Amino acid sequence: MTTDCRGFEIAPWHLRWCGLDLEALHRTESIFALANGHLGLRGTFEEGEPVGKPGTYLNGFYEKRQLPYAEAGYGYPEEGQTVVNVTDGKIIRLLVEDEPMDMRYGEAVEHERVLDFRSGTLRRNTVWTSPTGRCVRIRSERLVSFTERALAAIRYEVEPLDDDLELVIQSDLLANEPVPTSHNDPRLAVALDRPLVADFCAARDFAAVLVHHTRRSGLHMAVAMDHELEVDATPRCSVHAEEDLARLTVAVDVAKGRRVRLTKYLGYGWSSRRSVPALRAQVDAALAAGLETGWDTLLARQREYLDNFWSTADIEIDGDPELQQAVRFALFHVLQAGARGESRAIPSKGLTGPGYDGHSFWDTETFVLPVLTYTMPMAAGDALRWRHATLDRARRRAHELGHTGAMFPWRSINGDEGSGYWPTGTAAVHVNADIADAVVRYLAATGDEHFERGCGVELLVETARSWVSQGHYDTAGNFRIDGVTGPDEYSALADNNIYTNLMAQRNLDEAAEACVRQPDIAEQLEVDAEEIRGWRDRAKCMYLPYNEKLGVHEQSEGFTEHARWDFAATPPEKYPLMLHYPYFDLYRKQVVKQADLSLAMYLCPNAFTPEQKARNFDYYEALTVRDSSLSAAGQSVMAAEVGHLSLAFDYFAEAALTDLHDLHHNVANGLHMASLAGAWLCCVFGFGGMRDHGGELSFAPRLPANIERLAFRIIWRGSGLAVEITGDSATYRLLSGDSFVLRHHGRFTTLGNVAVTLPIPRQSDRPEPLLPAGRAPYRRG
Repeated sequence: MTTDCRGFEIAPWHLRWCGLDLEALHRTESIFALANGHLGLRGTFEEGEPVGKPGTYLNGFYEKRQLPYAEAGYGYPEEGQTVVNVTDGKIIRLLVEDEPMDMRYGEAVEHERVLDFRSGTLRRNTVWTSPTGRCVRIRSERLVSFTERALAAIRYEVEPLDDDLELVIQSDLLANEPVPTSHNDPRLAVALDRPLVADFCAARDFAAVLVHHTRRSGLHMAVAMDHELEVDATPRCSVHAEEDLARLTVAVDVAKGRRVRLTKYLGYGWSSRRSVPALRAQVDAALAAGLETGWDTLLARQREYLDNFWSTADIEIDGDPELQQAVRFALFHVLQAGARGESRAIPSKGLTGPGYDGHSFWDTETFVLPVLTYTMPMAAGDALRWRHATLDRARRRAHELGHTGAMFPWRSINGDEGSGYWPTGTAAVHVNADIADAVVRYLAATGDEHFERGCGVELLVETARSWVSQGHYDTAGNFRIDGVTGPDEYSALADNNIYTNLMAQRNLDEAAEACVRQPDIAEQLEVDAEEIRGWRDRAKCMYLPYNEKLGVHEQSEGFTEHARWDFAATPPEKYPLMLHYPYFDLYRKQVVKQADLSLAMYLCPNAFTPEQKARNFDYYEALTVRDSSLSAAGQSVMAAEVGHLSLAFDYFAEAALTDLHDLHHNVANGLHMASLAGAWLCCVFGFGGMRDHGGELSFAPRLPANIERLAFRIIWRGSGLAVEITGDSATYRLLSGDSFVLRHHGRFTTLGNVAVTLPIPRQSDRPEPLLPAGRAPYRRG
């Protein structure tokens, strides 16, 4: 068996952890989390303890909290939102001859856990000897259903190995679990003290239900459980419920070599409007469906769902088994974050942990939605519909800040701004353009006119209007957008951030085009010809700062005139810089937290010549410290484009292994969805060279020496496309749907029933760029 440096078995379709390491619980609970976009369960042990960080989450279910300010100011958000750890239904406690099964005591003779990317389940096999010498084997398997949105299920089996034993199994619903308090790190979560208030409890036969609400946000949630029991002997069973606890207790004598099997079904739901009886009815219905379907059929449907997903989304990598595993792990978790979110946001940690308080940021649109757009477009459309559903809140926020149109929040759960730090929150207005970019990409890839008419045009129009009021013409006739923060949060409140200006430019042009395509929708939104002309003129006159002397674009106006950060004098333990140095110093230096201009070159490729891209990339590589998991993927894509394939591979490995190797030391609080999605971007947009602008699909593939073969699949306008790349050629194969035209290294070709194989032109080697001292990308071994 081959294992990586963190103890996981390296295998193409699963992630296996063998042996017991209690110190690793915090991170493995995130890694082994199961979710479907609506419901998320952290990978805690069924027995409830030991536990690193308990977690059960319902997407969009939050509690309000006051945002503290040393000095308040006009326009500062007054309240934030924090994701709630809802009632835990994973708990199945075991007592062996009166001794609680607890992995901290006795001996774990065998122990393994397996996250299976094809079955969509977490399996566990443990042989445990109690402190008094009783030995049992415990097998469990759990799933959060992709096909039954509100349903989760656990199968739990116990087998005495050396004697007949009296076993007691307690299956719980537990509300208001204690959650560890956070440290002084803005990436972590605010711990909520007993956030759930009991509304109703009931128990009967093998079933129970608990209903709670939050004190301030006024949201109601319900969870119900029911069970199937299989055992040869006659058990003694009882069930009861109280405000924060419901418990089924099963006591039974089990002979050596026989087993007791408990299958637990869980139904979860929440609402801001429905009554307690209505919520009870919802979760009761989910349970009824689960019991009627049965465990075996649930498993079969889960496998079928994933088989369909992998048929359109799989990536194959020859030459690096660990990265093959990591990319499928990444895709599996991106799917879990967005598959059944439907009318909700996709949080930056998915539903794997409480990091960032469960908020969604701009990285959903920029990193996660491209993956879903080309592999599971329905989920991408749902995520954009959530943005559209919050449009009234964004309009109110724009009005509050003295602007027209809409201003979407920097971080949020419900659509209201949740950031208490103005320079990297409200000032990061590029989120508007990121949403517009995701809309344009989705429409180009799907041709979804129903979405365009119902949501897309309005999103483009209201974001375009915001740029009109945020920017102004200078005396030279340039359209400027001043006092903003781009993706690089170490350069706040800057003038003419080039990423923001380029993305706003596209937003304005695309809003104009959408209104021309859908004139009746434009009329409903009171868009006239003069307003369209104004958008186009501002886009044409957008100011893009450039340093003629250095021959590079400026990340923001005057950036290249700042003093450089002293990287050589910065010890490794002082990263991330934001936790060890004042922002006042960071904002005045040439130091880049995460890819900014490089991201602009990848998302707006036609704004730069190939020579400018190469010079810009080299200049900003020397300044970028990657104090964010968002950075490596964008740097990898551009490194591949400008000819630094070895460096692109290293950044790809960093993006793909960020969570599996815990590179940022915070996986305990949840996985990094943008970095996981970034692994896909590195393969498809980086080494595959795919671009999707102007309604055209193009590829310019090249592989680094470390990868012998790369194959991936995407969906384009309803057609399935397979791309296979080797060192000297690329093959394009239509898997389903109608033929279409694509471009390969500038050459147009029509893809039909016959696969097309085209040569990959050679690329001149370029010297590696300089990197900040001590900040080279992660390299294994």
